[in-house]
Amino acid sequence: MSKKLVNAIADMKEEEALSLVKKMAEDGTDPKAILDAARQAMDIVGERYEKGTYFLPELMLAGEMMTQITEVIKPELAKMPENEKIGKVLIGTVEGDIHDIGKNIVTFMLDVNGFEVLDLGVDVPANKFVDAVKEFQPQVVALSGFLTLAFDAMKDTVTAIETAGLRDSVQIMVGGGQVNEEISKYAGADAYGDNAMSGVTLAKKWTGAK
Repeated sequence: MSKKLVNAIADMKEEEALSLVKKMAEDGTDPKAILDAARQAMDIVGERYEKGTYFLPELMLAGEMMTQITEVIKPELAKMPENEKIGKVLIGTVEGDIHDIGKNIVTFMLDVNGFEVLDLGVDVPANKFVDAVKEFQPQVVALSGFLTLAFDAMKDTVTAIETAGLRDSVQIMVGGGQVNEEISKYAGADAYGDNAMSGVTLAKKWTGAK
């Protein structure tokens, strides 16, 4: 049934995917297996997007499916012991930008790879990131932005974290639309992720997770 779920998500069959998830959850399937199937499907969606077979509407639909799938299995996931989490990641779309498709997919991928993720949402001011770093105490901060105006906001956020004396306690990654190595350096980040899986790889490397 997992293979069926992978195909349903990858082929954008929303209703079929959700009914499969509900059936698997009712049958007592390990929520990790459901998430693993969703992760495999998202890898396929990402590949198709890179090849130009899929476009933004497909990415949006995939992101929406991930949200709905997570909602269905959240109660079961909540029962899993916290000590299985491999690290903490704070994520949000920076001030002035309200794009969240990419951020939501990265959040989902971090989640299914064993991270405890705090998502601050969109249009997040620098001081809110600072407060969350103090309270949540993540090892990794992920700043998302799609618009070019997000670059200055990313820089301001990194500066605010530094001013608060918290820069040495976190690794910072940036990602989204036009973000590249140059923007990462401009913002003062440690690295950039050009897709959801590279974000996961960075987080694993920084937290020492296998």
